[in-house]
Amino acid sequence: MAILRQYAAELAVTVAVIASSVAVSLGASAEPPRNAVLGWICVVLACAALFLRRRYPLPVAIFTAVCCAIYYPRTDPDGFVLLAFAFALYNNASTGRIRSAAVVAAASMGGVAIGEAQTGAARQVDNFAFLLMTGWFIALIAVGAVTFYRREAERTKESEAQRRAADERLRIARELHDALGHNLALINVQAGAALHGKDPAKSEEALATIKQTSKDALRELRATLGMLRQVDTPSLARVAELAESAGAHGLTVRTEIDGTARDLPPEVEHAAFRVVQEALTNVARHAAADTVVVRIGYTQHDVSVQIDDDGRGGKAKPGNGIRGMTERAEALGGELTATDREDGGFRVRARLPLRVKK
Repeated sequence: MAILRQYAAELAVTVAVIASSVAVSLGASAEPPRNAVLGWICVVLACAALFLRRRYPLPVAIFTAVCCAIYYPRTDPDGFVLLAFAFALYNNASTGRIRSAAVVAAASMGGVAIGEAQTGAARQVDNFAFLLMTGWFIALIAVGAVTFYRREAERTKESEAQRRAADERLRIARELHDALGHNLALINVQAGAALHGKDPAKSEEALATIKQTSKDALRELRATLGMLRQVDTPSLARVAELAESAGAHGLTVRTEIDGTARDLPPEVEHAAFRVVQEALTNVARHAAADTVVVRIGYTQHDVSVQIDDDGRGGKAKPGNGIRGMTERAEALGGELTATDREDGGFRVRARLPLRVKK
């Protein structure tokens, strides 16, 4: 059954060609037909070639045209091998080979015209039949071309939908990483302090901080889910909350503003906030720093965020954090650098243009 479904079109055309040829043969005159064996060979070969049309569309179209060129002038009676050529011509156009299909059709009609001119008065194809055949070939190529472009449009639409789905999955992954990673990293640091600390008072303080940070994590998760529902977007106005959260874990965070604060496109505001959040998370986890300076710079063309710490510095460790920040910046047509400072510590700097890249 699977084979029948796969070759349904080829089988239908083959049955039509053979059945019509048999019907014409049975209704022929009493005179013996010319080259009947050659005619049936052409019928069988033309129909058999159709089953290779998917792999060799142009050669099959040319081969069926050759079968017709042998069949019609040299054999009797006239069957419908032309159906096989017409189907091969349509198939050639529907697979995107529109120009080659037009060339094959033009060459075939040119061959018919030359053959009719050589026969003189004993023409087999009159002017009306010639024009009708030409019109049918043009129509077949046009329908094949429409079929091809429709398939391409559907394929492009499907590819675009898959790309958008992949981008959305990446965006959600970034949001979850940034929203939860910051607070969970701080919880991990404080849990280690509580577990290994010998001072009960400091352990109690660490546990209290863990409780507050977990509360902040839940709030951040709700905000992230709200953002994914397009009802809430993190903004630079909440950098003070990040500074306060980091301060609760022993970091001194100072915020500086260069230029005049202004309203930013939501996607730029969101990306800038996430860069600051992820950078502070990395400082808390890896830098062994005491002080962090967050600088936010506004110009007419872009906004920049720069996070400097006085920690151990060194080469940035590859991971999801810096890669995610870089992807956020580049997605908006901006750039991000993460490198150690000459006077010690580490610096993350992102520049985000206000005109969002489409």
